Amino acid sequence: MTALEASQGGPCLWLPVLLVLGSGHVPGVTSETHYQPGDPVMLYVNKVGPYHNPQETYHYYQLPVCSPEKIRHKSLSLGEVLDGDRMAESMYQIRFRENVEKRTLCQMRLTFAQVERLRQAIEELYYFEFVVDDLPIRGFVGYMEESGFLPHSHKIGLWTHLDFHLEFHGDRIVFANVSVRDVKPHSLDVVRPEEPLDLTHTYSVHWSETSAERRGDRHHGDDGGFFPRTLEIHWLSIINSMVLVFLLVGFVAVILMRVLRNDLARYNLDEEPNSGSSTDDFDQGDNGWKIIHTDVFRFPPCRGLLCAVLGVGAQFLALGTGIIVMALLGMFNVHRHGAINSAAILLYALTCCISGYVSSHFYRQIGGERWVWNIILTTSLFSVPFFLTWSVVNSVHWANGSTQALPATTILLLLTVWLLVGFPLTVIGGIFGKNNATPFDAPCRTKNIAREIPAQPWYKSTVVHMTIGGFLPFSAISVELYYIFATVWGREQYTLYGILFFVFAILLSVGACISIALTYFQLSGEDYRWWWRSVLSVGSTGLFIFFYSVFYYARRSNMSGPVQTVEFFGYSFLTAYVFFLMLGTISFFSSLKFIRYIYVNLKMD
Repeated sequence: MTALEASQGGPCLWLPVLLVLGSGHVPGVTSETHYQPGDPVMLYVNKVGPYHNPQETYHYYQLPVCSPEKIRHKSLSLGEVLDGDRMAESMYQIRFRENVEKRTLCQMRLTFAQVERLRQAIEELYYFEFVVDDLPIRGFVGYMEESGFLPHSHKIGLWTHLDFHLEFHGDRIVFANVSVRDVKPHSLDVVRPEEPLDLTHTYSVHWSETSAERRGDRHHGDDGGFFPRTLEIHWLSIINSMVLVFLLVGFVAVILMRVLRNDLARYNLDEEPNSGSSTDDFDQGDNGWKIIHTDVFRFPPCRGLLCAVLGVGAQFLALGTGIIVMALLGMFNVHRHGAINSAAILLYALTCCISGYVSSHFYRQIGGERWVWNIILTTSLFSVPFFLTWSVVNSVHWANGSTQALPATTILLLLTVWLLVGFPLTVIGGIFGKNNATPFDAPCRTKNIAREIPAQPWYKSTVVHMTIGGFLPFSAISVELYYIFATVWGREQYTLYGILFFVFAILLSVGACISIALTYFQLSGEDYRWWWRSVLSVGSTGLFIFFYSVFYYARRSNMSGPVQTVEFFGYSFLTAYVFFLMLGTISFFSSLKFIRYIYVNLKMD
């Protein structure tokens, strides 16, 4: 189907088209190439970088290594560019099922500055990544040995010979690896500044047939892989989260239902003898959440900002759920993060209609009139902080020559997607939300003059509520959060999307229960300013996630350097901000539903 035919099929057909264009992966279709014996097999060089800094990568040819006179780059998908890939053709000559024994790749004469560049890369544990038939091959640039205190030894060597091992099944390549097991490194310790260093790079290629028909079926015990293996199911964290959720939900349900039942029975019983008296007389003899029934639905200040928060939070709830569901359906190549990155960007643009609809709909319900300003605020609430953060991070990558710096064409593509898809959908959703808005229909009449709020004890303050409301949801996901960080900022491979979906549901359930409990205690103290409090209480989970990211950087990782540090804390801030928006939205609508429930069931004059 062509792009023209897709456009004629309606907007629903554009989602798979955009995902295919962005991720470069068609669900259910492999990108394997079929070869005949003797056919050339292209090996692409990709990137190098420090092993402990996953997001600090540079082009392979930035090192003084064998390179062709004219470098030809491979065309990449959006997901590969976002992942920092910059593939280029190599000088290695490989043919299908033809073994090669120690063939010369090139001869080089390095200056002292080039040798120092290699020494610095080896000391920083630089690894390289090659790609053959979409299979990544990784290995270290050199060898470093440091031992002893007195005398201290510090040896650095460069791998000048690479041994490629490729396995095939029929006419397809199913496994590729590189080894330096029986190779002696070329020492870089005795190089003098006035003398150049002559090097000869060689390589070998060994083919073997395997019974594994698919690439994921190979399980050799001696392989291990360059990066750690895929994470196993961690039942302890799952059981811990389940126990916490059941105890918390049970506690909230039992306590609140008993208290509410007693409150409703007392208020309704006390009201019957006083049915002939006025509401003001009744208020003077009452206390608790019933006394503020004329103020509890008083609209909050900054209602436009509140509605924008709710709209963007609803959008990210849909976005997060969509990404996890698509992963469960096998629509991503789970060993390549680029597909998920590109799908997240495209889904963000497509779900902008949700933020516009929710924000404009609720804004009109609570009496908002400046709906155009509300739409602009909604579309800017996340895009502006994201653009500012990305600008700083991308500038640092660009200044250091990292491949993580996006090319100008990719920046224009992403900007076009937002301008032609994201922003118009926000406006369209806002128009539909405004036109379909119904009256707020509060169960209680709101007085013109606000009631004075009595002094509150310290344990009912906003800071205490934010501490409790943020810590409990965070504790439910803290163990799983480590594995997610180890995947995004480390070398692990996370494929447990079913567990992730379960933990995501646990997080939302805990946030809703905590919000209801904290809102009830706030109303019991005759404090009716619950609108913003409900957003901040559980939304503060984002602060705990950011604090955990600081702890992870300092204690659980070996990341270092300005490039990796700026990227880590920049995007950790955005992650915490997204969790604030999502959980704040869940918290608000849970509290609103709860308040409507208790005041509808209360007899009023």
